[in-house]
Amino acid sequence: MHALTPPGTSPAFLSDRPPPSKASSPAVTFFPDAASALLCPHPIHESLTNHSLLFFSFYIKPLPVNFYTPPSKQFLSPLIISKEYFEIPWAQLRSMVEPSFAERTLIKHSEYLTEATIIQSHATKVTNREVQTADGRTFPFDYLVVATGHPAPHQVHRKDRLRHFQQGMYYEKIKASNSILIIGGGPTGVELAGEIAVDFPEKKVTIVHKGSRLIEFIGQKASTKTFNWLIKKKVEVILGQTVDLDTVSEGGVYVTSGGERITADCHFVCIGKPVASSWLHDSILKHSLDKKGQLIVDENLRVKGHTNIFAIGDITDVPELKLGFLAEKHAGVVAKNVKLSIKGAPEKKFAVYKASPPIAMVSLGRKEGVAQLPFGTLFGCLPGKIKSKDLFVGKTRKTLGLKSE
Repeated sequence: MHALTPPGTSPAFLSDRPPPSKASSPAVTFFPDAASALLCPHPIHESLTNHSLLFFSFYIKPLPVNFYTPPSKQFLSPLIISKEYFEIPWAQLRSMVEPSFAERTLIKHSEYLTEATIIQSHATKVTNREVQTADGRTFPFDYLVVATGHPAPHQVHRKDRLRHFQQGMYYEKIKASNSILIIGGGPTGVELAGEIAVDFPEKKVTIVHKGSRLIEFIGQKASTKTFNWLIKKKVEVILGQTVDLDTVSEGGVYVTSGGERITADCHFVCIGKPVASSWLHDSILKHSLDKKGQLIVDENLRVKGHTNIFAIGDITDVPELKLGFLAEKHAGVVAKNVKLSIKGAPEKKFAVYKASPPIAMVSLGRKEGVAQLPFGTLFGCLPGKIKSKDLFVGKTRKTLGLKSE
């Protein structure tokens, strides 16, 4: 099991997830932040003879799932999604400082889902029995899985997203800047600072974080070691303060809530953002949303007030870190419960999901990292070897049936 940084914090688009893993039928395999169709194994296929199963993830960083078996001779459930490609999201930060890295991290769905039914559109409305899309189509369902996660990059086509990196929108911005401000000291902000500090040691990097310490969900000792690692890399860290971007003056002068003035040639916002659920406010699920815009689910991951609608991943109100490998566990529970529901099994037999304790891994440049595990924290080369070198890109590609390079 791989622990990665939690999603939801980004320089306008970033979010970290763990690589997918294979599971025996009829478990579900979660394709993190991918736009993939759902492939149902034969046991579910037999149950679904007279039922339709619809999954959607759209216009966002989706959390689609795959009812895994080998990719042939399967019942294919449609997935509603806006992008034509799967982006390995936890590799985006590396692509910002090494644009060529993006070539391996952007994968067209057609390369690995050769038989899948993918509806490339935005879902705009949900009723009790159908989903409507922006292009005017309607898709009926007996069971629905909502996996919409957080807002994603706007580029719909792979070539446009690749150009976004290769033409150096981020790389050139970083390269041309002498000083860089990172707003947010969570996992994404820390990882971005680490990538820049290692690849561009001559840059002046400053992190402003509203918390009392970096990456609050990890242990105090590991957080302190992370702080010291950044200081050693000449990264300035300002804690307990925020930055109002509306007050930036000419010459790139940023003023913190504590009155400190920071001069920077560019900035990246790496703070949490809301889940992509605003479209649900006018749907049958509007009363199932909490104050954060998350779908309220029960212990079986069914959406509040509905017996045939499930939710997985960041969109749920499950009280745990929003991590890809946990969304994979969500998917396994939902796969089992959909099958049991179709068979008419009593609810007491349904799979129950229990929130996970904090567990994550954060890269510090290309060779080091920090990991929060159930038994404590690890810091240094070991977590670095696990995640930092290739960021699981080769492993992820192999899992999708593709060459690692």
